[in-house]
Amino acid sequence: MSVIILDSKPCVYLTDDQYYELCRKNPELKLERVRSSQLMIMPSTRGESGRKNADIISQLVVCNKKKKLGFTLDYSTEFKLPLGGDRSPDDTWIELERWRSLSNEAKKNFLPFAQMLFLS
Repeated sequence: MSVIILDSKPCVYLTDDQYYELCRKNPELKLERVRSSQLMIMPSTRGESGRKNADIISQLVVCNKKKKLGFTLDYSTEFKLPLGGDRSPDDTWIELERWRSLSNEAKKNFLPFAQMLFLS
């Protein structure tokens, strides 16, 4: 199964709050947003990818528990990108100071982080 891209332009423009509500009301869909008018419906992870992701996130968790320098987040955590869009990396680690700099309200929503490392 491949990614499905829905382009609602020029009919619908989703604000951040509307997009958040759409995701909240449809938890069975793994949605990401390229721009305010392009929604991506992501396929489920396949076996080999799931195994690799689990291995990476387990290493992040173990290392972080020892060093206590931040937090490890799973694949369902969505991030706001600085040039628009909302994406969910497979595995994420956030520095403790960066996490502490967020308001409690920001921690409950899609996180506003720009730096991401993508591993293939």
